Amino acid sequence: MIRRTFAFFDERLGVSRFVRSSLDKVFPDHYAFLLGEVALYCFVVLILTGIFLTFFFSASSTEVVYRGDYHPLVGATVSDAYRSTLDLSFSVRAGLVMRQVHHWAALVFIASIVAHLCRVFFSGAFRKPRELNWIVGVTMLILAIFNGFSGYSLPDDLLSGTGLRIAFSIAQSVPVVGTWMAFLVFGGEFPSHRIIGRLFVTHTLIVPALLVGLISVHLAMVWHQKHTQFPGDGHTEDTVEGPKLWPTYAMKSLGLFFAVAAVLCLLGGLFQINPVWLYGPYHASQVSSPAQPDWYMGWLEGALRLFPPWEVRAFGFELPNPFFPAVLLAGLTFMGLYLWPFLEAWATGDRSEHHLLARPRDHPVRSALGAATLSFYVVLFFAASNDLLAKWLKVRVTIITGIFQVAVFVVPAVVGLVTHRLLRALARSGAPRFSEMPLRALRVRRPA
Repeated sequence: MIRRTFAFFDERLGVSRFVRSSLDKVFPDHYAFLLGEVALYCFVVLILTGIFLTFFFSASSTEVVYRGDYHPLVGATVSDAYRSTLDLSFSVRAGLVMRQVHHWAALVFIASIVAHLCRVFFSGAFRKPRELNWIVGVTMLILAIFNGFSGYSLPDDLLSGTGLRIAFSIAQSVPVVGTWMAFLVFGGEFPSHRIIGRLFVTHTLIVPALLVGLISVHLAMVWHQKHTQFPGDGHTEDTVEGPKLWPTYAMKSLGLFFAVAAVLCLLGGLFQINPVWLYGPYHASQVSSPAQPDWYMGWLEGALRLFPPWEVRAFGFELPNPFFPAVLLAGLTFMGLYLWPFLEAWATGDRSEHHLLARPRDHPVRSALGAATLSFYVVLFFAASNDLLAKWLKVRVTIITGIFQVAVFVVPAVVGLVTHRLLRALARSGAPRFSEMPLRALRVRRPA
């Protein structure tokens, strides 16, 4: 009966031909291509653990008196969202593990997307005909960051509440429409009782649905355009070499999924993260300090801390201080990412199709710009910990801030120049890697 059923659909839809051609599809066997799969499998873990958490979390800002198992807060007035998070952590079996696995998965998910984008950038995989897939990837990064922040804000603890207060101020700093936009999103003046419910719907329904759609589009384009591969070993622009999807690549990919899930479960079970019971419930009159957000928001926090106290007033309008580091810088960052494939094609005049990847040494300018840009955001990331560094080093926080304000310009320039010099030397030497490059290749050749 099963055979006849399959035959019925196969005769009408041609399923077997599609399945056979799909199983015979070839994928390059290189570890760098697995970064995207790591992101995909982190997303699967996020969905599974998130479903569990939604059964117990209450997305409500209604004030209640806590009577749970965490004794230091018994009798305290907290929001129902914070109360349910504490119950998840101390009263629900495996609740704390699920919370921590979910949080770690979010951190690794965004990190793997960033690493994947870096691999695509430095190897030139964004070039024609893959510009649209690059745009899809950048959009997924934005959505992942936003969803990470929205989920991080749901427990309504003092740390996440402070982050929401900053987000409200950033939204208000947008000229003309900022105040209306902030009130529309938050449902009124901060702190609003509507924001937790809105974040919950966004975090659990809207953004995940968008990510599922974009992941499907991304994979469909990779499937249609065929995979890129590194040059060498007889690889050409017209062929792809590697194991077939079934059974070799499928088994490797399945093993990677279990490895990713195992590592995330290990992190969730052994390494504490986001202990909201130590931060306490959010109160508008209190601010947790020293405090840092999750790593993917560190660059934005660092930019806010480093930017001078400048404001612009002209023609009846005002550009408040948060606008420049949080809105303008973020907008330029992601707009630059969106436009980069087209800007490079315009600057180089290269509009031909590329299916072979490029080595960073073959494009030293692109690689130097990428390294300098990464170092710029790394400095901003560490600047978000200026108060912690001041405490550890026992110096004034203004001194640490001043050092970072200089480093944010000096470090990218130095990194970019050094990267360009090293890659040019590596290309001249013909060595396969830096460890085999002779030191004399670093000497600058002067014209006779």
